[in-house]
Amino acid sequence: MSEAAAEPSRRTWIAVVGALLGAFMAVLDVHITNSSLKNIQGSLGASLEEGSWISTGYLIAEIIVIPMTGWLSGIFSIRRYLVANAAIFIFFSVLCGFATNLTEMVVFRFLQGAAGGALIPLGFTIAMTRLPPHRRALGAALLSLTSTFAPAMGPSLGGWLTDLYGWPSIFFVNVIPGIALIWATWWGLEREPMALDRLKDADMPGILTMAAGLGSLTYVMEEGQRKDWFGDDMIQRLFWLGAISLCIFVWVELTRPKPLINLRLFKRRSFVAACGVNLLSGLGLYGTVYILPLYLAQIQGYSSLQIGEVVMYVGLPQLLILPFVPRIMRHVDPRAMIAFGMVLFGISCFMNGFMSHDTAIDQLKWAQLVRALGQPFILAPLSSLALIDVEPSQAGSGSALFNIMRNIGGSMGIAGLSTVLARRETYHFSIISESVTRNDPGITSWLGDVARYIASTGIMQGVAEMKALGQLAGLVRREAYIMAYGDCFIIIGAGLIMSLPAVFALRRSPAPPSR
Repeated sequence: MSEAAAEPSRRTWIAVVGALLGAFMAVLDVHITNSSLKNIQGSLGASLEEGSWISTGYLIAEIIVIPMTGWLSGIFSIRRYLVANAAIFIFFSVLCGFATNLTEMVVFRFLQGAAGGALIPLGFTIAMTRLPPHRRALGAALLSLTSTFAPAMGPSLGGWLTDLYGWPSIFFVNVIPGIALIWATWWGLEREPMALDRLKDADMPGILTMAAGLGSLTYVMEEGQRKDWFGDDMIQRLFWLGAISLCIFVWVELTRPKPLINLRLFKRRSFVAACGVNLLSGLGLYGTVYILPLYLAQIQGYSSLQIGEVVMYVGLPQLLILPFVPRIMRHVDPRAMIAFGMVLFGISCFMNGFMSHDTAIDQLKWAQLVRALGQPFILAPLSSLALIDVEPSQAGSGSALFNIMRNIGGSMGIAGLSTVLARRETYHFSIISESVTRNDPGITSWLGDVARYIASTGIMQGVAEMKALGQLAGLVRREAYIMAYGDCFIIIGAGLIMSLPAVFALRRSPAPPSR
């Protein structure tokens, strides 16, 4: 076949870009509410614990639907299934903006997440199967925008829209790109017949055990730290329900002649390695997006817009780097590119591992820029290698398993880091407190100066001394939190570096055709 004949048509490119726009929107909406939760909770009269369901409900629905996408798109055709889910996503996005109470919001977010869960693997499948081999590197580079740029932009875009137009605007913003997505995929994808007869062979035991297992464990990871983990009866029950359900799910899928997902793909070394790297990159990606804004809000007192300015240092530079990634992939082993990206990502985390109370945007921007340089070299090459050992007929299962690993890694990362943060703060507070005593002349002098200043404002001396002690305790706790945040970044960096052996277990892609 000639090179011209192998080139994808304009119609194919429109379909690919439309599908990737859908994946971008779905990932963006995981994070776009993060900086606006307080505003939403206040408007709906919800407590902090109740408001957490605004994010948790979306994630549970998304992670349940992702594994079912290959099977459902095979029944209704990719074109119909993608367009239908895009329309559902827009519809419930708008309803979220009009929600008047917490129940409505959680239900609408759950249904929005169910539609978004289909958009993520479909974008991956279309980019990796509709483009010819010599163009898949470009498709993978565009795909990486959904995994790196969307999480980086989500909190800052949400904060910016909320400050200027109110929190409903973070949901209404999906309408115009959603309509563009529907048009692009409806026009760009070829018509395919439905296979409704496959419904009678539905793997209902697999669907039910998968939904129960993933849904339960997602709740455990999202809510565990807030509810004191296994000190809470609900967490205990859902953990065992999830663990037992997933064990049954694996047994069902390995014994059924027509399983929901082909778990035997995990017998393939390269695919397992790709999923492992994706899991650890998800831990790093979602972990840093979770920890850094938390640090900036708690320690530096930054607003949503100021946090967004810091986050932009990791988001916007990627737009400049990504166009060069496909060209580099023609000449450099993609595995070396992934390793390079992981090392830079890890170094950026280690740079954040030794922060002080003076660490703000001027200091953080350098670590953010290093992170921005590394991330594009991870996901684009990794996406291009993920399905290299997977037959086109198994692309749906492969895409679902590959994408769900990043979600699981992200949930595990956020759950683990929230626990590490709380426990390491307690540890550092106790260590620092032991060295901060009245026997230290410097501490005694500082307390005396602060108490005298407070007393000069008209407050009684005894009360002034208590307030001075309170200020000292606050400073100790601040330093303990800063050290705990540093520990979290070091853990993320170590996890990224530990992924390097798995990177070189990937099978190298065949050389692209000469251009």
